[in-house]
Amino acid sequence: MFSDSLISELDRGLRAIVGVTQASRPTPVPAKVTAQSTQVGGAAGATDGASASSPEGADDALSPQERRHVAGLMRVNHVGEVCAQALYQAQKLATKRPELRRAFEHAGKEEEDHLAWTAHRLTELGSRPSLLNPLWYAGAFAIGFVAGKCGDNVSLGFMSETERQVEHHLDTHLDELPAHDLRSRAIVDQMRLDEIEHGQAARDAGGIELPAPVQRVMRAAAKVMTTTAYYI
Repeated sequence: MFSDSLISELDRGLRAIVGVTQASRPTPVPAKVTAQSTQVGGAAGATDGASASSPEGADDALSPQERRHVAGLMRVNHVGEVCAQALYQAQKLATKRPELRRAFEHAGKEEEDHLAWTAHRLTELGSRPSLLNPLWYAGAFAIGFVAGKCGDNVSLGFMSETERQVEHHLDTHLDELPAHDLRSRAIVDQMRLDEIEHGQAARDAGGIELPAPVQRVMRAAAKVMTTTAYYI
């Protein structure tokens, strides 16, 4: 029944908002030793390589300003995953096609991994998720449901455009993250690869190209969200 599905998805949404999700995949980790570290000989070189590759060592290398900036970026990414949960849950409820429900479920599961990874990284950085997560979730759920009711091809097109914009946003974060914050970079890079896959899957399933004005509105809305979430 629709009401049972709605209750199930809202329960999942509440867990996403309060941060009790669990990843089905391990958190991405950086390469243990960089090419430069492997060229350093002796015991001292081995110690330096281990320190640089450990999460604790990497975070100790961040200045207070860098740590605040990384936390802000990861908070933005966490908000994006809260919104992704809401979008896919709403689109899954809106479609009548079982194969699309399965596709949205698969993408949502991988986005749930992202949610758990970014939440854990925020904890490591001594920071917190956005205080406005309930608002972000509610807005994204409403938008996703409306997109879903506009037809499956439009819904898939919305998914494709969303993932394209997220991919660009993550590229920007990779440029902004400190080069020595390998742990955050590994997480963001895996998220980017997953988003590319989701966008392509949506296009392969029949997603249409959204009109340029709709794309501009989506970018403007995303700008408001990311700017606010960085701080709050």
